[in-house]
Amino acid sequence: MTRAIVLVMDSFGIGAAPDADTFGDVGADTLGNIAAACAAGRADEAGVRQGPLKLPNLTALGLGEAARMATGKYPIGLEGPASRGQWGAAHEQSLGKDTPSGHWEMMGVPVRFDWRYFPKTCPTFPKELTDALAERCGFTGFLGDCHASGTEIIAELGEEHVRTGKPIIYTSADSVFQIAAHEEHFGLDRLYEACLVARELIDPMNVGRVIARPFVGADSKSFKRTGNRRDYSVPPPAPTLLDKATDAGRTVLSVGKIGDIFAHSGTGKIIKADGNEALWEATDKALAELPDGGVMMTNFVDFDQLYGHRRNIAGYAAALEAFDARLPAFIETLKAGDLVIITADHGCDPTWPGSDHTREFVPVLAFGPAAGAGSIGVRDSFADIAATLERHLDLPAGLEGRAWAA
Repeated sequence: MTRAIVLVMDSFGIGAAPDADTFGDVGADTLGNIAAACAAGRADEAGVRQGPLKLPNLTALGLGEAARMATGKYPIGLEGPASRGQWGAAHEQSLGKDTPSGHWEMMGVPVRFDWRYFPKTCPTFPKELTDALAERCGFTGFLGDCHASGTEIIAELGEEHVRTGKPIIYTSADSVFQIAAHEEHFGLDRLYEACLVARELIDPMNVGRVIARPFVGADSKSFKRTGNRRDYSVPPPAPTLLDKATDAGRTVLSVGKIGDIFAHSGTGKIIKADGNEALWEATDKALAELPDGGVMMTNFVDFDQLYGHRRNIAGYAAALEAFDARLPAFIETLKAGDLVIITADHGCDPTWPGSDHTREFVPVLAFGPAAGAGSIGVRDSFADIAATLERHLDLPAGLEGRAWAA
């Protein structure tokens, strides 16, 4: 039995990357700054969070050691010794710090070209783009057209959107065009159709993603984004490990938003779930069905979407502890030949100014019956993950990445 499982803790950085100065992120440290805030009792202004960060299972897998490689010190409370598997830290070669770049690189395809980013002006989008989108979709206009936090712009413009029927459009520091609309008043299918048109119009601009951001609620105080988000990405520029596994006739299971991130290229069976707890349940169920030679990849989105971008330190800490608590039962279900890698796609330090991703090292924690033991050091690329899994699964080696000794 030889299977590969990749669990992506979306946005879980462990310290500023070597090129963090290029992104204005020197000092960013998602894990370290959360741990420090918890230890100092300042994780939440309302006093919701009490006590230090406790991640005993991730610490045993080497998380503290990986963070020490990245920053030179252990995060507070994670000083315990690693006792199983292999651990290391990796920094990204891709030119951006966005979700597709991080995922594609960990599957063997770094992004060495520049995405198109929209300026911090208002309006931010080219008039020819918004005019064409309005004409194609029959809209009378748009709201927003700026850089914004998704939750904040919905609270600010949601009521006007419901009243006028005009969609809310906005972007961020990522290469992204986002459309927010009310599921009931505007319609979910109509939102998806608008995003498909936007994707077609934006393709020549080299924009990474168009994202549908549906929400529900009666007014600005009750508006809430739903799990019906959908990402429309461009496909990776070269075959990823997922493509290779698919071409070799292997089973590929994609849990969460993995299918959207890879533009459904090589992603096999798509398993949707809303929230980390539901994603764990879907992962456990999928693992029980994963045959010999198969690949499963799960994205745990709450770390990024609910806590990192919203700069919610206490929520991020609680989500980390909930993830940690699920690990023992998950490990008990592994079979001989299984290799599991826990990693991340970028950082999103909730203590950092603004609401964007942060350029950081990510942890690489490899464990399971097929994993070796000890440090794998600092890896020069997320693509080392793909190289290691290609060897484990006996798939053709890619051009990027160096496998570590399992």
